[in-house]
Amino acid sequence: MSLGPYTSFIVTSYTLVAAVVLLLIFWIALDYRHQKERLRELEASGVTRRSGRQTADI
Repeated sequence: MSLGPYTSFIVTSYTLVAAVVLLLIFWIALDYRHQKERLRELEASGVTRRSGRQTADI
């Protein structure tokens, strides 16, 4: 497959886009773990979620 005179630009662009997407996936996964840990800490300290309340509790 020949991409012509722009081969290096095309390959570099796709490589950079793939790297950015992988970085975003890693960042989101890391933030998800951090938020889950923080939520566990809050629940352990007695803070409850509004979504966990019953209608009669409101």
